[in-house]
Amino acid sequence: MNDLVILGQLLLSLFLGSLIGLERQLARKPAGFRTYALVSLGSTIFTIISEMLALRYANTPNFSFDPSRIASQIIVGIGFVGAGVIIYQKSQIRGITTAASLWVTAAIGMAVGFGLYTLAILSTCLVLIVLIVFYFFIENRLTKKLT
Repeated sequence: MNDLVILGQLLLSLFLGSLIGLERQLARKPAGFRTYALVSLGSTIFTIISEMLALRYANTPNFSFDPSRIASQIIVGIGFVGAGVIIYQKSQIRGITTAASLWVTAAIGMAVGFGLYTLAILSTCLVLIVLIVFYFFIENRLTKKLT
């Protein structure tokens, strides 16, 4: 893996995470533009490290390195971050969508890190559809009809 490919992965990850973060920032949610950009970027960095270590030690006798171990720790770590943004206030739970979108943004960063660019880009589009289109065209309309 050369430095130019790594730079491209990092920039793509930063861009995709930023797109989701921008929507969250505009919606005035607790985690916004910079948070999502950093979650995506960090996940990509850890994933690249994981792949590079797997390649480095691939032919080492009596040693095996499983790149999925780092990936699983990313998932757990972001789960803790997400739990931190969920709050219970005045008989309402807030922050669940923020936590879920942080979690999926980490997955997008991992996809970029593993070189699954189409998966990362399509996933970002689907996340934005859920956050924007679902909210304005489905959730708002259902809420208005139910009240």
